[in-house]
Amino acid sequence: MPARVRLADRECPLSQTIQYVGEWWTLLILHDAFDGYTRFDQFQENLGISSSMLTSRLKTLVTQGLLERRQYQTHPDRYEYVLTDLGRSLRSVIVALAAWGNARLDPSKRSMILVDADSGEEVEPVVVDRVTGRRVDTEEFVFAAGPAASEAMRARYPEDTHG
Repeated sequence: MPARVRLADRECPLSQTIQYVGEWWTLLILHDAFDGYTRFDQFQENLGISSSMLTSRLKTLVTQGLLERRQYQTHPDRYEYVLTDLGRSLRSVIVALAAWGNARLDPSKRSMILVDADSGEEVEPVVVDRVTGRRVDTEEFVFAAGPAASEAMRARYPEDTHG
């Protein structure tokens, strides 16, 4: 995927992440991979994507290290696409995006919900701080310049947020 990041945002983690997952088919392929799809024909049938577009997207996901291409058959050669650790680490992002979408729908209009695998009860995912358990989607949490921040990033996000 060609870089679409503005020069000024090259160090921004959000801009960098969008290079990986900011394309429609990429998110849908990853979603299918989390549901256990691994083979080209499975992705194609489920998504209704053209062969050329799927080939391109899978190649990009492999190059980016999100999927691994593994041969599962010879004569003819056949490959499957398996999530890597880096790819699996995006699960929380996919879950959060789906939850955000569902939150805007009447419960009767939701075609897919997140449930506890053991109880079957619907759950509502939230992003929390690992140490305190506090939700981070409030104004109590702000971005600040990190140790590798450029002058431009430091100007945008001061290091001292305690004022």
